[in-house]
Amino acid sequence: MKKKKISTRLVRGGVNRSPFFETSETLYLTSGYVYKTAEEAENAFKEKKKRFMYSRFGNPTIEMFQNKMSQIEEAETCWATATGMSAVFTIFMSYLKKGDRIVSSKALFGSCHFIITQILPNFGIDVELIDGTDLNQWELALQKKTKLVFFETPSNPCLDLVDIKEVSNLAHKSGALVVVDNVFATPILQKPLKFGADI
Repeated sequence: MKKKKISTRLVRGGVNRSPFFETSETLYLTSGYVYKTAEEAENAFKEKKKRFMYSRFGNPTIEMFQNKMSQIEEAETCWATATGMSAVFTIFMSYLKKGDRIVSSKALFGSCHFIITQILPNFGIDVELIDGTDLNQWELALQKKTKLVFFETPSNPCLDLVDIKEVSNLAHKSGALVVVDNVFATPILQKPLKFGADI
């Protein structure tokens, strides 16, 4: 089957129509779900059967959004959070622990900069900020054991451009995970995963 163009994926990707065949995505504004039996509820909560159980963990609207985003980004999967900063913080807290090290471009959105420089050190995570446009600085910084590399490209608000492919190659050689904040370019203009980013 022919690969769908980005405009088609934007409009039709990830959409699951309800039995009423509405023209736009249905918004499921519920926190809980009904079960016919106690056993059905137990199986859902024990994850023996895939079923929505509580909207904090997912609902049809969120699932449609995640499916659409993974198609647009050409990613294996997607995990949606309430805000961009919650996404960034969730990634850091999922992959980093006390004693780990992160290398990041210093050209960052203010809230990202705050999380990296003010919050992560409180968890015992070492931080190094560098000029993300300078591959020599990446190479030098990655000579030390590094768990994760983070950058925005283009950065917000300075519009610094980081070479995703080269930085990803350097990071992977040193065993580091590459996380790119692509919010400014969007997947319409740039797909970091295609250039070697992990997240």
